[in-house]
Amino acid sequence: MHTEHKTDLLSLTDAEPAPDFLPLNDFIEEFGKSLLEALNRSLPPVYDGTPDLRRRAVMDSLLRTPFPAQAEVVQAVAKLLINQGEHAAIINGEMGSGKTLMAIATAAVLYHEGYRRTLVLSPPHLVYKWRREIQQTIRGARVWVLNGPDTLLKLMLLRERLAEHATGPEFFILGRVRMRMGYHWKPAFARRRQGHFHFGVCPDCGQRIGDTDGQWLPAEQLHHEERPRKCAGCGSALWTLMRPHTVAGDLQSQMVSKALKRIPTVGEATARRLQLTFGDEFLAAMLGDNLYEFINLMDGEGDMVFSDRQAQRMERAMANTEFGFGEGNYQASEFIKKYLPKGTFDLMVVDEAHEYKGGSSAQGQAMGVLASQVRKTVLLTGTLMGGYADDLFFLLFRILTKRMLEEGYRPGRNGSLNAAAMQFMRDHGVLREVLSERNDDVHKTAKGKKNTSRVSKAPGFGPAGVLRCLLPYTVFLKLSDLGHGILPPYHEEFCEIEMSPVQASEYQSLSQTLTITLREALAKRDTTLLGVVLNVLLAWPDCCFRAETVKHPRTRAVLACVPSLFGDAEPTPKEAALISLCREEKTAGRKVLAYSTYSGTRDTTSRLKALLTQAGLKTAVLRASVSPEQREDWVAEQVERGVEVIVTNPELVKTGLDLIEFPTIVFMQTGYNVFTLLQAARRSWRIGQRQAVRVIYLGYAGSSQMNCLDLMARKIAVAQSTAGDIPESGLDILNSDGDSVEIALAKQLLA
Repeated sequence: MHTEHKTDLLSLTDAEPAPDFLPLNDFIEEFGKSLLEALNRSLPPVYDGTPDLRRRAVMDSLLRTPFPAQAEVVQAVAKLLINQGEHAAIINGEMGSGKTLMAIATAAVLYHEGYRRTLVLSPPHLVYKWRREIQQTIRGARVWVLNGPDTLLKLMLLRERLAEHATGPEFFILGRVRMRMGYHWKPAFARRRQGHFHFGVCPDCGQRIGDTDGQWLPAEQLHHEERPRKCAGCGSALWTLMRPHTVAGDLQSQMVSKALKRIPTVGEATARRLQLTFGDEFLAAMLGDNLYEFINLMDGEGDMVFSDRQAQRMERAMANTEFGFGEGNYQASEFIKKYLPKGTFDLMVVDEAHEYKGGSSAQGQAMGVLASQVRKTVLLTGTLMGGYADDLFFLLFRILTKRMLEEGYRPGRNGSLNAAAMQFMRDHGVLREVLSERNDDVHKTAKGKKNTSRVSKAPGFGPAGVLRCLLPYTVFLKLSDLGHGILPPYHEEFCEIEMSPVQASEYQSLSQTLTITLREALAKRDTTLLGVVLNVLLAWPDCCFRAETVKHPRTRAVLACVPSLFGDAEPTPKEAALISLCREEKTAGRKVLAYSTYSGTRDTTSRLKALLTQAGLKTAVLRASVSPEQREDWVAEQVERGVEVIVTNPELVKTGLDLIEFPTIVFMQTGYNVFTLLQAARRSWRIGQRQAVRVIYLGYAGSSQMNCLDLMARKIAVAQSTAGDIPESGLDILNSDGDSVEIALAKQLLA
């Protein structure tokens, strides 16, 4: 009976379907519309597409009017926050879809609902871009930048004028690094001596300073402590504030000189001449607020100080450069919490919100502090998830604390959220449990057996998590939603590169040697080699132009040696593919942006520049030494010089840069960070692009790079599916897991 049943099941693929059996595809085609209608009835959307006319009138009055799709997002967010009374909303917009404009329009709409002050948390190199866009969008908006050493002074001035009547929307742009920077301090105590032993005592009550067991602590040890102490007897502080740097001579003159030399085209001689001509106070007054009058300076005869070319470069740079001449490093988030009334800021906009996902990161915790002090919060991100469920947990807990507590995710007795985060992973994510069994030597009375269990997280986010944690608070916007003709075509492709015979042979030998060594180490429960082996196998195919010696990180014993295989002027197969591609794009009149993640100790960028230049391509390398606020100006200068290829690490351009001049993007390597990959891949597919955008991923066949790309493909699939998108990328063909049932259903429904 059992055998017959099994045979019938196997024959279903060839035979006609039984009357009571309906294939999944046919089921979706027949009942898909009814399923969607039932879903909308059981879970009605907050915003059904009917706009609020008053809010639309506010958006129509802006200096820059949002596109219709962007206006719909603002309407949905305003309805969620105002009509539904939710504390937070998330705008998950694709890179280049205009999230900054939508956030500014949301603030303008909420101003007419009684929300006067908006606090913007921004990456430090984008604070002045935010300021520029606010002033170009809202007529009469008042903007304060809180990104310099005078941040505390501006917050104190705000506290003094809280009772003033509003004359228009007010924006306070706080750099995320400045937000969590604390004050500088050093231990302060009195010293006492007993024989040769020097110990510390409280200067107020004289009690000796000891540890938890009451043992006296040496004065030298107290001087190197990293946490401020209080006296156990009287409670007095055993620390004092200090200035981190002291500058000899005329402090203001040196600060103004240093600020001037940060401006493009201004060197030592020009800075000295400007100070002698106009004076330090006059220059500090202009630069302190980043005023553009500095660009139009005239000398005593009425002639412009700077040429037109200088003025253009300076105008680009000064939009992103901060000049501060105040003092004070008190942590801005703590000052807002302790010294400003709760609700002083009505709305908080968190730009690049995924940067705050870390459970123990200082800036993530500071963002949570600020979220508890404001009336409403709006998160902006293009990559809400990095593939793992706990990427969302800490973000959601910080902005929707009440909702997460209602879901049962509560801190532990010591205030830690680690247990709650693990429970969130169990409920909505994917956990991989590995069981290991080891038979030890036989004992006198029994066999030796030891079982171990190891749990690790894997890419994935369940539909219940999307339903309960994302859909009620998130508005999704794709570039394709903006309408036809606004953006050109976008195409991703994967190119598998064959290694040369010698390269493949050496790689196989290296891989076998390191794999055997790693297995022996893991059998002894030694995991110190794991990272070394993986990094070497991943990097060596791209770095085989130099000799490689692999050493044990602890014993320094040599594990493997591989000679260099390619000369300085001899390209590897992947480099040859890049050169060929760049030549083709040059013929078509297109510039290329090449990404290499090896820009540190395994620097490949200098070699790529030399090879591309040798091939007749004008090439430049963007390095980390170019400060974030100067990178936009640096790229513009390279374009003016006629550069055809820019080589850089994707981490350097993942936010804030519009690289429209480079419609072709090539990933020599991707790394494991899905946030960086997705952000970097869309640097040139933005509003204003007129050429078709092409993104190419290169990987060596038969190497660990294929495993890396396969993992990235699966993580991208999770990230895109939780963003309301059907995963379609150039790495899809490597997704070994295939489509999940949810993805298959979604593709059928949207077909």
